[in-house]
Amino acid sequence: MFNLNAINDKIFKKVIVNPNKKELRSLASDVEVTTEFKNASYKSEVKNRSAKNTYIVDEIEVGVDQKGISKDKADEIAAKVFEYIKEKEVIRVDRKMGMNEKFSYNCRLYISKEFARIAHMWHDTLFNPDDSENPDLVSIYIPEWPERIMIAYPETGVTFILGSDYFGEAKKSFLRMAMYKVKKSGGLGFHAGSKVLRVLDKNNKIKDVGFIMFGLSGTGKTTLTIHDHELTGEEKAIVRQDDVIFMDEDGYCIGTENGFYIKTEGLNPANQGILYKAAISENATLENIMVREDSTVDFDDVSITSNGRGIILREDIDTTDDTVDLEKAHKILFITRRNDIVPPVVKLNPMQALDAFMLGESIETSAGDPSKAGQSKRCVGTNPFIMGSEIEEGMRLKEILQKNKDMECFILNTGSVGAKEDFKGEKLTINVSTTIMKEIAKDNIEWIEDKEWGYMIPKEVKGIDIEKYNPRNFYTKEEYDNIANMLREERKAWLSKYENQAMKEVAITI
Repeated sequence: MFNLNAINDKIFKKVIVNPNKKELRSLASDVEVTTEFKNASYKSEVKNRSAKNTYIVDEIEVGVDQKGISKDKADEIAAKVFEYIKEKEVIRVDRKMGMNEKFSYNCRLYISKEFARIAHMWHDTLFNPDDSENPDLVSIYIPEWPERIMIAYPETGVTFILGSDYFGEAKKSFLRMAMYKVKKSGGLGFHAGSKVLRVLDKNNKIKDVGFIMFGLSGTGKTTLTIHDHELTGEEKAIVRQDDVIFMDEDGYCIGTENGFYIKTEGLNPANQGILYKAAISENATLENIMVREDSTVDFDDVSITSNGRGIILREDIDTTDDTVDLEKAHKILFITRRNDIVPPVVKLNPMQALDAFMLGESIETSAGDPSKAGQSKRCVGTNPFIMGSEIEEGMRLKEILQKNKDMECFILNTGSVGAKEDFKGEKLTINVSTTIMKEIAKDNIEWIEDKEWGYMIPKEVKGIDIEKYNPRNFYTKEEYDNIANMLREERKAWLSKYENQAMKEVAITI
């Protein structure tokens, strides 16, 4: 029905072309609440992504965990949108995703003028374009549409975002599409952060260790990505990317964004000093945060929503440098947030890493489905934005791991251990997680095999009483076995969904 080149300024009544950041903020001034920090704060009617209303057009084979829509039906909706926008004034914003030409995309957003706040926020997430006249990806965003529905055309590179005014829909529309293009080009797009830990090794020599961290929203991925691990002097943490990366066959990880979209619930300078400092910068933009009548910001008040957010710029994060790319992902962390028998950290072989990727275990957070917050959740690759076969992505990751023997994989639990009906569990604090990562980088952990599960667990971790967090200490053998058996059955049931994609490759190894 249409192609990317046919979507241009001429199909709209009027287009405001590429206003700068200051101009975008001015266009959104009627809905801005200016905070004590002189940054802009906005409120949306919709407070989280509408995953249930997101559809992939069946111009490709839709994956198991994706909702498909026929091209005929999608084209029918698109035709109505095209008719509507003939009389519509919109803002056009062109930005560039990524700094590396291997996987880099020109992105164009068209959005209704009255929702300039979304254009203002999205402008800060990406980079200045090299070519603003030839977009690779286009999103048409009509928040006032009477039906809430998001439609992605994978082969065409076009997304329609209709009936929601939540900024995250704009952000993810481009990242979702770019990850699919990277997969088609032989790489992999991951919902993961990246960083370097520059540490002294056992021989007291400085070395750079690259980390990528998979994790669903709300599991601590951003906190761990940006944390400094209390490294000082020659040793330091260097942040590369927060949300989505593109990996090639050699483990090189290309970054995508210039702005980080952070959760702000409970944000404070004591535990998250780097994030807090960036969030109170005049450059930041806040969303669905409590701002008092006197302009003071209360990150602890979640009466608006527990999914309050902020966009912060890399330039305001003390631990960034001049690139978003990572030379090598030496360590891959699958971050989970569970509360019972999953240890603080386990080390995996490539087949176990495939399982961890396919399971994508955690608990639901307010960033996903607030009505189910706290319940068990699984999502392949902790990536709800995959388009096409899920197992194909898992298998490609396993192939990369088998080719690159210097890459190691871990599950890192940021929840608790030992939870019971009358006990919330022993909390795995930020300090526990960041210390574990630091000691992994230094290669200081002695690993022993857990005979029951087959993965490796730490015998000791410098700076932590690791035995304090041994899940078996909190349960009788019968209690532990009951939880373990239930977990295995849940995992088997989840993986069975992918048997038609690659039956022999999907098996429980953890």
